[in-house]
Amino acid sequence: MNKKLKKIITTTFLATMCIVMIGCNSKSNSNSATTNLNKEVVAGYPVEITTYNYSGDEVKTTYEKAPEKVLAVYQGSIETMLELGLEDRLVAAAGLDNELDDKYKKAFENVEYLTEFTPSKETVTALNPDMILSWGSIFAEDKLGDVNTWIDKGCNTYINTNTRRKEGEKRTIQNEMTDILNLGKIFNVEDKSQKIVDNMQSKIDKALKAAEGQEKQNVLMVEFLGDEISNYGANSLGGDMITSLGGNLVAKDQSKLGKEDIVSLNPDVIYVVYMPYSGDDPEQVKQDALDKLLKDKAFNSLDAVKNKRVVPIMLGDMYASGVRTINGIETISAGLYPDLNK
Repeated sequence: MNKKLKKIITTTFLATMCIVMIGCNSKSNSNSATTNLNKEVVAGYPVEITTYNYSGDEVKTTYEKAPEKVLAVYQGSIETMLELGLEDRLVAAAGLDNELDDKYKKAFENVEYLTEFTPSKETVTALNPDMILSWGSIFAEDKLGDVNTWIDKGCNTYINTNTRRKEGEKRTIQNEMTDILNLGKIFNVEDKSQKIVDNMQSKIDKALKAAEGQEKQNVLMVEFLGDEISNYGANSLGGDMITSLGGNLVAKDQSKLGKEDIVSLNPDVIYVVYMPYSGDDPEQVKQDALDKLLKDKAFNSLDAVKNKRVVPIMLGDMYASGVRTINGIETISAGLYPDLNK
């Protein structure tokens, strides 16, 4: 090879390499711009959240962006999504146990409401959600199955903390607040979630301030389930609401009570839990629940009966209640301090 030809080949090779390098640099800059653009689109992500499985064990979940097809099941889950202004993220909802608050009805008009109170695995699979928000019980094997199966398919799960199946687990107002704040992080609406939590705390602070100097009230919260009387003790959300608002919860450690137990305890205030949609007429359901105390001669001697301090409270306001926790706080406060809440 002569020197002239060698020079031409070398020059051509160097020119080609320059073009390749320029191209590579352009691609690198382009990818970098795309990456930066993606980061701008999903600002604030990824978000890591701790939730639970059916057994109550911790499960770590990661959100690369806000979910877009959420299935919300049961009252607290649905209304918390609506309060946060996330109705457009709901692919479907199910399991309302009482009437939606009027302020949510318009937003809920375009949400698909399922006829199944607890949706089947087949129904949920067909919806192809990217998040399921509900109670722990929905992930039983004979319902939706294990949460990890859904997570592996690209559908994150979030279980209301106060439905966690763990022996001795205390259900608290603070857990409801934590759930609301976590949803704020997941959907990048933290200002809204913080406002809800601040409102809850202000209601508690107001009740405690109003109770200053007042005689401490002895309180019982029960639910009549057939022939059994279920008691909401210290580890229940209802019990935590009562103590947080300054009431003295009696029968703290009992899950069931007999009529003679209630008569012996003779509380100042008795809250009776009911679920409006458990019958055809919600008002009749409520009255029937109250009449279990008011019309039973065994309870005639109770101070709460004689002083008309038997107070109805909806299940949705004091069990896995989400944003409805505020309603529960207000109902319990009014029952504890009727003169101060007029």
